[in-house]
Amino acid sequence: MPNYIKYFIITIAGCLLFLPFLDQVHLFDWDEINFAECAREMIVSKDYLRAQIDFMPFWEKPPVFIWMQVIGMKLFGVGEYAARFPNAVMGIVTLITLYYAGKKVMNEKMATWWVLLYAASWLPHFYFKTGIIDPTFNYFIFLAFFQLHLLKFSAKKSLHALLAGLFLGIAVLTKGPVAILVAGLSFAVYVLLNRGMNGYKVRDLIIITFSAMIPFALWLGAAVATYGLKYGSWFMTEFLTYQVRLFRTEDADHGGPFIYHFIVLLIGCFPATAFLFQYSRKRSHDAANSRDFSRWMWVMFWVVLILFSIVKTKIVHYSSLCYFPLTYLAAVQLYRLTYEGMKMKKGVKITLIATACIWGLVLLLLPVVGINKQAIIPLIEDPFAVANLAADVHWRYTECIWGGLYIIATCTAIAMMKRDFRKGMITLCLVQLVIIQVTILHFTPKIETYSQRAAIEFFKSFEGKEVYILPLGYKSYANIFYARKPLFANKEYYKDGKINEAWLMNGTVDRPTYFISKIQNAQQYKAMPQMTYLGEKNGFVFFKRN
Repeated sequence: MPNYIKYFIITIAGCLLFLPFLDQVHLFDWDEINFAECAREMIVSKDYLRAQIDFMPFWEKPPVFIWMQVIGMKLFGVGEYAARFPNAVMGIVTLITLYYAGKKVMNEKMATWWVLLYAASWLPHFYFKTGIIDPTFNYFIFLAFFQLHLLKFSAKKSLHALLAGLFLGIAVLTKGPVAILVAGLSFAVYVLLNRGMNGYKVRDLIIITFSAMIPFALWLGAAVATYGLKYGSWFMTEFLTYQVRLFRTEDADHGGPFIYHFIVLLIGCFPATAFLFQYSRKRSHDAANSRDFSRWMWVMFWVVLILFSIVKTKIVHYSSLCYFPLTYLAAVQLYRLTYEGMKMKKGVKITLIATACIWGLVLLLLPVVGINKQAIIPLIEDPFAVANLAADVHWRYTECIWGGLYIIATCTAIAMMKRDFRKGMITLCLVQLVIIQVTILHFTPKIETYSQRAAIEFFKSFEGKEVYILPLGYKSYANIFYARKPLFANKEYYKDGKINEAWLMNGTVDRPTYFISKIQNAQQYKAMPQMTYLGEKNGFVFFKRN
């Protein structure tokens, strides 16, 4: 089959997997709504050079992904589909890139396994249906590592060094200096393992370093030229301070144990993670090209996993850069199990069955818990969680069939591997692709109803109206995005670069003012004479200034 046909098939498959139903649920607070609101405010303010939140300068993230969302909103209008569209496109591009890279470093058969495994693993697939930065950021980091690998085996060393630096620089302009940290640590570990530079020259590193500076320097230079040196100095100070704070402290109550990301990858990257346990050190028959790339992938995997296990803030997608090396290393094992006569280890089989049963039980128990929530509520001490469960979500016992069928189908596919590994693994991947779509389309909207829909419906009721809306006692960006807050100025609204909550609650406001709080904090606001209680729903309580 000609190569262009294969790339065409991968492109069509990616379009079918990632483009439909991106607006099936509202954007989730914080990250999804945060970035989408930055893009919306760029359009409203016509200020495309710097990110803003609530029309105040935003220092937490550089603008590349936000620019991509702006393009999505120009194409499809402001909304969930446009906000998630960039990552859906990146999903298609990623699958194409994996096939190209896999074929380059090993062969077409392994490349095919890599594409299939990445698409069929839970979290790698799921994140292409979201509006968070990480899938795009991870892609550019991977490209930088891939170019660094090619540099060693190509006569065009300067070109690959230049591309490695530029992709690394784009990654920095997408999310921040963590790209430099990961790349630097990985290269240091690689040099230690190889007991030297092993084919890399100082000249190559100089080219990479200077080309990596270009994207961020161009953007920051343009920002300084437009807004002045004071803005550039302020942005860099706040930006770097924020990055350090994420590393050293728990942010937004997102803490966790050291093994947090180990568990996330083990369960979230099913079935890929199980095949890492198939690994064997006997690889002398591999080409030098393949051995070197495998070493890079192992280094990348462990550096990212250990680094973000040390970081105090624990969020699921922080370890998502591991998806590239993890699925590659697993695909290599699939190739050997399929074409080199290797036998699947018992530990791999046990891990596959155990993890499949965990996922199946979760899907099976969701309807059971939803139907019998009254029996569970007395066991929950959090009043907000109890009120969340009061949401009107209709469950039926027949929905348990999805979890049951999933367990049966995955176990059947695993059993098939003993007779014909290739057919069994393809069956497992197809089962995965089906159940992931079912989860996104059927289960996720119901979960969102419990968690945030009541608040978002309240915010949406003010769309197009010139009002103030402020969450009390908790942080949210949904009030800005879903109310489609217009650009208006009032010197009292902001104080020291923050929203002036005291003025909104007690000052002479110039437009209707509304508040929302969580149920555990509502009593103190009900007691305030200037507040009118409007009602409550699913843990959220609504107020209006008298």
